[in-house]
Amino acid sequence: MLALSGGVGGAKLALGLDRILPAGALHVLVNTGDDFQHLGLHISPDIDTLLYTLSDRANPEQGWGLAGETWQVMAALEALGGETWFQLGDSDLATHLWRSSQLLAGVDLISVTRELASRMGVHSHVHPMSAQPVRTTVHCAEGDLPFQHYFVRRRCQPRVHGFSFAGLDQAQANPDVMALLAGKELSHIVVCPSNPYVSIDPILKLPGMWQALRDHPAPVILVSPIIQGAAIKGPAAKMMAELQVPVTAAGVARHYADNYPGLVDYFLLDHADATLAQEVEAVGLRPHTARTLMHDIYDKTQLAKTCLALESP
Repeated sequence: MLALSGGVGGAKLALGLDRILPAGALHVLVNTGDDFQHLGLHISPDIDTLLYTLSDRANPEQGWGLAGETWQVMAALEALGGETWFQLGDSDLATHLWRSSQLLAGVDLISVTRELASRMGVHSHVHPMSAQPVRTTVHCAEGDLPFQHYFVRRRCQPRVHGFSFAGLDQAQANPDVMALLAGKELSHIVVCPSNPYVSIDPILKLPGMWQALRDHPAPVILVSPIIQGAAIKGPAAKMMAELQVPVTAAGVARHYADNYPGLVDYFLLDHADATLAQEVEAVGLRPHTARTLMHDIYDKTQLAKTCLALESP
């Protein structure tokens, strides 16, 4: 099966899917619009969050970064007056150094990520959305900010009024995933509970991507990242409010219905939002209620089982 994922929220459900499926049965297509160059290194935040989560090394409190991380390099860099607004832990740096050295040697991001997953003992297939760079820009009250400058450096404080994705028209959707979508072996396609604007849109807007997902016979199941008017992780709710979109699961449903007609077969709402089912149905999506809030591995695997129990309508 195939899952689409951004950062922490998506990685939670991806972990649940990874744990209940046979080794190697899960393919995860990951946003790379957040990638950027920093301190001479290629940083892939969403890919690394997924790799660390699936290899059981993620910081359990943050959901990102590595457990037991140390920060000696950042302390030394700060003493030199270097940029430390984007914190890179000592062990995390090894990932970025290895990735950057491989990219400099001419290996593409798809192959580099495949090798990283193998070396970290991850049996599921982790696919960057494209080998070509796509970079998310946040249009906000302070002007145009690269995503990490908005998200980390400015802590999501500026008011948002839109997004764009540099390089999108020239990028090619991951050919390995497009080959999967051209076949019929995928049983389910799950859009994990990730930010629709800056985690999932960059994936779906790649040339031909959302149409290939729509046309595959597997059911497409989308899990709402908004529960009772709040994002469980990240700035999705704040962005929706500033874009004057209703900060509800129904607001998320309308975004997908308007921008990707016919894509979503099932829209999963948390039980707490069951009263919104009619609104979801009104925009043309099929609502399904379940427990979507994930606190622990039991919650993650149960939600994964719920997704896999849904069949093509």
